[in-house]
Amino acid sequence: MTKFLQDPWVQRSVFVLGGLLLGYIVERLVMARLHVLAKNTRFKWDDLVVDSLKRLPTVWLAAAGIYLASTVGDVPPGMAAFMSSGLMVVLIGSVAVGGMRLTGGVVEMLSKGAQGPIGSPTLVVSLARGAVGVLGIFIILQNLGIDITPLITALGIGGLAVALALQDTLGNLFAGVQIILSRQVRTRDFVQLSSGERGWVTDVKGRNTTIQTFPDGNLVVVPNSLLASSIVKNFSFPRTSLWVSIEVGVSYDSDLDQVERVTMEVAKEVLEEIDGGISTEDPVVVFHTFADSSINLETRMMVREIRSQAPIRHEFIKRLHKRYNTEGIEIPYPIRTVVMQRED
Repeated sequence: MTKFLQDPWVQRSVFVLGGLLLGYIVERLVMARLHVLAKNTRFKWDDLVVDSLKRLPTVWLAAAGIYLASTVGDVPPGMAAFMSSGLMVVLIGSVAVGGMRLTGGVVEMLSKGAQGPIGSPTLVVSLARGAVGVLGIFIILQNLGIDITPLITALGIGGLAVALALQDTLGNLFAGVQIILSRQVRTRDFVQLSSGERGWVTDVKGRNTTIQTFPDGNLVVVPNSLLASSIVKNFSFPRTSLWVSIEVGVSYDSDLDQVERVTMEVAKEVLEEIDGGISTEDPVVVFHTFADSSINLETRMMVREIRSQAPIRHEFIKRLHKRYNTEGIEIPYPIRTVVMQRED
């Protein structure tokens, strides 16, 4: 038995399996416990760090086991150098993976704090993670003794050919970056395109922007280049509140002072009592047209957001119609008189 345990291959196997087993135990017990503790705190940064380290302790302890196994017995120099380089690649690569997770999580968290429940655009998260990943690759190449200068030169020449072959994709990518950096169209903004689509921006990706339409809730996918070149009306910028306008016509026999007073009272009442109205902003009543059958006026009321328009408009029309009937104000409808001439 002693001779069996002294066998180098047995000892190497014990170190490798021991590293894997220890890593599994740390992952199942220590990391799981840290995850629970982080969830129970008010801070979110500890959750982010713990999530970034997921499965990495297993990789590190397994690498430590392989390193200890390489020190047992006589190992050929070539094999030892190969294992050393491989372990270095694994360690740096795992740290880069953790950094990519952490960087993406930081961007998401900062974005959620600034924009609400919808996180940062996917393009921003992908670019941040990609930058950390590329940095990790360069560090690995340098530690392997590979000169990255010719590689960068080759990438520059090859990048020109790739850019010509992927003009549409790169155009959408840079258009997405432009959309994000300009901050004139952001996630959670309610926008209307010149083509007629309207809804909330849910995400900006490398190739397209997704918009959840209102009121049907369908998803519209718009190429970034098309969005960047379109005329876009943003109902959420620089503020989410907006005016809702309602047209109505009254009879020529009406007392316009009475009409203005009654309409203003109903508008204020609706803004105060219906959720979504902004009662601190006085409504506006404006007579603007001598029409064929009526004197037309427009009532404008400030609402909190685009979704508040429909309930405010609905309730205002109901109450105004009832109040006009009570006050004796007539809302006329067009009447055409047809004169039939009889031939002699």
